[in-house]
Amino acid sequence: MNNLSIINTLIVDDEPAAIEGLRLRLAAFPQIRVIAEAHSVAEAVRSIDAQMPELIFLDIEMPEQTGFDLIRQLQPEQCPAIVFVTAFHQHAVKAFEVRALDYLLKPVKADRLAEAIARVSELNAVRADKAQLLSAVADITQTESASLEQNTVQSSLQHNETDADTGANQSQYCIERQKLVIQDGRNPIQLIPYQDIIWIDAAGDYMCVHTQAETHVMRARLKSLIDERLPDVFVRIHKSTVVNLSYIESLQPLSNSEYKAILLNGKVLKVSRTYARALRQRLLG
Repeated sequence: MNNLSIINTLIVDDEPAAIEGLRLRLAAFPQIRVIAEAHSVAEAVRSIDAQMPELIFLDIEMPEQTGFDLIRQLQPEQCPAIVFVTAFHQHAVKAFEVRALDYLLKPVKADRLAEAIARVSELNAVRADKAQLLSAVADITQTESASLEQNTVQSSLQHNETDADTGANQSQYCIERQKLVIQDGRNPIQLIPYQDIIWIDAAGDYMCVHTQAETHVMRARLKSLIDERLPDVFVRIHKSTVVNLSYIESLQPLSNSEYKAILLNGKVLKVSRTYARALRQRLLG
């Protein structure tokens, strides 16, 4: 039991009795920790933002908004594992279209619940392996960066001894203002022009930098990236996301003063209420 990876879990259902029943069944699985419950999509969004669960048991038919409405408001890269729990079998096809991990019919049978949790545990193990891989990549690239920095300093000192103009330092300054230095493990260093970056999202100590061609992983904190490197064309739209204004095609309003940002490439990003006003001001001038 000590080797089990704990999975922080949110239960979303408009029926209190259904939540309590599922809680009792989940108590048989020591790897599942129910950290919150929600009776509506609005409550679920607040719980997800505040507690970042790794798994959601999600009802579909709820007043005002459905379980599918909740999924549309989540960032795909950071979406928890979803297991639908519903009394209606007709939604199954759509559930798997949105990449739900499993689809359980009420009343939930013990063997089907065990199957669903086994799938979640397997996915969680894969994600943990990926995190370890990213950490290993970061360690390698950090060593490479230190070596490169040392070589750069030595080269700069040698240049300063022979050229008092220090033109090389001015050139380096310009490069840093035009391009982001990316180290992703496949190449020691890549210089990505800021105009090619569509959006950046955070995953702990790592950043996923998305361009039209590919996604790069770098070790950095989002706040330091915003404060120290990114030009003004990048705007924060979520606590874990910044976007290049040049790539926003339109904004669509959601509930609670939030928006969906539709990008030129068709990608949809959530704009949280905290940052919605500032984004609208930047777009409207």
